[in-house]
Amino acid sequence: MIMAEHIIRPIAHVRSDFSTKFGIPRQAGIVPELESILVFEPEYRDAEALRGIEGFSHLWLIWQFSQNLREGFSPTVRPPRLGGNERLGVFATRSPFRPNALGLSCVQLVAVEQMEGLGTVLRLRGADLMDGTPVYDVKPYVPYADCHPEALSGFASDSGSTLSVCFAEGLEQQVPEAKRAALRGVLANDPRPRYQKDPERVYAMEFAGMEVKFSVDGEELLVKEIYKK
Repeated sequence: MIMAEHIIRPIAHVRSDFSTKFGIPRQAGIVPELESILVFEPEYRDAEALRGIEGFSHLWLIWQFSQNLREGFSPTVRPPRLGGNERLGVFATRSPFRPNALGLSCVQLVAVEQMEGLGTVLRLRGADLMDGTPVYDVKPYVPYADCHPEALSGFASDSGSTLSVCFAEGLEQQVPEAKRAALRGVLANDPRPRYQKDPERVYAMEFAGMEVKFSVDGEELLVKEIYKK
């Protein structure tokens, strides 16, 4: 068999509230309050390419782990869910460290809008993507073909615990009202690496132009400081 290389180029980029990787939900849909937009590259800003997409409530995005590119191939990885101490085959995980560094996310389509200077954009909810993430394709999600309730989840069957989120006095009011539910959802799903459990450690997460500092003790997350970036 002759193997030929094929070059693919982004058709769009994501605009989201995450300027860094830390804090991004581990899977799409975990925090449905998160909003983002998909901005197409100039050569793909043709409304005809999106004709009929409003008939679908959810979409698949094929994108690149653009912040996790590395050379060479490793057949095994250390999933954080397993504490980073156990190795599994890369194709048995969703690790970003893959031969082609491609990701797949199912997101909710909220609206198709026209934005000045950007053409037709897609307004999305639930995306697990960093600001600027390149997207290589968009496909409709079709429930009868794509949903398999009987499917096994292997080592990923546990979605993790949900934390109780508290803010130090007056801090939540510093968060724009439109962003509060999304921030609470992100924090409740425990942004920390699974193997870090130090209650004295203070973490810093960038979200929606803010730096949010918090600590976690048991099942309670306390937001200690918020700074505007």
